[in-house]
Amino acid sequence: MSHTFLEQLWIARYVIMNGLAMTVSISLLAILAGSVLGVFVGLALVYGGTVLRLVVRAYTDVIRGTPVLVLVLASYYVSAAAGVDLGPFSAGVLALAIFCSSHVGEIVRGALQAIPKGQTEAAKAIGLTFTQTFTSVLWPQAMRQCLPSWVNTAAEMVKASTLLSVIGVAELLLRTQEIISRNFMSLQFYFLAGALYFIVNYGIEQFGKYVERKTALPS
Repeated sequence: MSHTFLEQLWIARYVIMNGLAMTVSISLLAILAGSVLGVFVGLALVYGGTVLRLVVRAYTDVIRGTPVLVLVLASYYVSAAAGVDLGPFSAGVLALAIFCSSHVGEIVRGALQAIPKGQTEAAKAIGLTFTQTFTSVLWPQAMRQCLPSWVNTAAEMVKASTLLSVIGVAELLLRTQEIISRNFMSLQFYFLAGALYFIVNYGIEQFGKYVERKTALPS
């Protein structure tokens, strides 16, 4: 049985590699776009005006309360109904990025609000602008607090990328299902897919730990 599996694995090696590359691409784009948007969401929640805070709060609450699958389907079919042809890949990345941004926004909000207000007042006292205060005083401290939760969110995006198979994105799960439909080795190939997802998430975890070490304060 193992010999047969190895033969099938060799036959399907390029299909699996392409599926893995697609999963990594989707996850990377969603995490990057969602993180950048999430920073602005967090800033709006903390420093925005009353109207802006209410709008952004409604955005985060609605998105966080909506299943990712619903966001994926809405992004694909609603955009098509509106005359915007995003395509399965772009629609899937958009849905995951929006979902990621709502979580990152809450993470950034919590980290910024945990910083003592005296530091902001001290920065103003020495003449720093808000941009200078944020980049030099607030963000370095907030980033250290954000990292553990951000790593968890990034790992969730990798797992959520499997949902894009329902709109035809040829990521790892869909490719694995196609292979199983030909050789009927469901246990072996699903186990392989799970191992590959673990490797990707383990890489994200190690990257987070690396950044955490680099940004840690000297003891």
